[in-house]
Amino acid sequence: MEPADSGCIDGVPLTPKNIRHQSPPIFSCLAEERQHRKERLAGALRIFGRLGFGEGVAGHITARDPEYPDHFWVNPFAHSFRRMRVSDLILVNHAGEVVIGNRPVNRAAFVLHAAIHQRRPEVNAAAHAHSPYGRAFASLGRHLNPITQDACMFFNDHALISEDGGKVVLEEESGQSFARHFDHGKAAIHQNHGLLSVGESVDAAAFWFIAMERCCQSQLLAEAAGEPQLIRNEWAEYTHARIGTEQAGWLNFQSLWDEISSSDPDLFD
Repeated sequence: MEPADSGCIDGVPLTPKNIRHQSPPIFSCLAEERQHRKERLAGALRIFGRLGFGEGVAGHITARDPEYPDHFWVNPFAHSFRRMRVSDLILVNHAGEVVIGNRPVNRAAFVLHAAIHQRRPEVNAAAHAHSPYGRAFASLGRHLNPITQDACMFFNDHALISEDGGKVVLEEESGQSFARHFDHGKAAIHQNHGLLSVGESVDAAAFWFIAMERCCQSQLLAEAAGEPQLIRNEWAEYTHARIGTEQAGWLNFQSLWDEISSSDPDLFD
């Protein structure tokens, strides 16, 4: 008996295939992993710039160095997101000293991100920018509600932090205080400031930030039009377990990476 899927199209046989799910790469050495993180970091910054997240000197994404975990790569102070190259990135230690690179670090980037990287060893990347809807939503002093499937990515998985809200965070103690209130979860809403996301990869951290910005936009629009209906807790938990994982964050970033790496090949310089 012929199998139901017999036949071919353009010479390609119609046979079942076991398709492997895409997953983060495995590296043969630390140098290879470092280069990968730096490339994804430069690409993520360009994506942020393309999405309009650049705001003067504000905003930064950090990537922990795989060999020296108390150091992280970050965009230099006052350099355009949209023009970021791998060679522009600087390496900073947890004392705030630039150890590789010739440009200064944004003090706010050091204070917040160093504290998070120190307190949360599972976090390899953190992202923050002064995005328009994130800033607007942060002024409300509220968590995101599960009003869409996308918002369920963050269901019971993000923090609301009011300490030092609206104050430029320059003192190390302020950064440590922020990190103490953000000891778990993939994202935080810093009241009167904006959004911050984290991940085991640059890919996931960047995607969570983009997704949370969109969710803030959706909730602001929905509440301006009426009273949005909440997704039931058990459904929100079910959805979060499927689209809110680290793997899902990494995977969702891949289409964005494909676009930026094709359109902006100079980011690899």
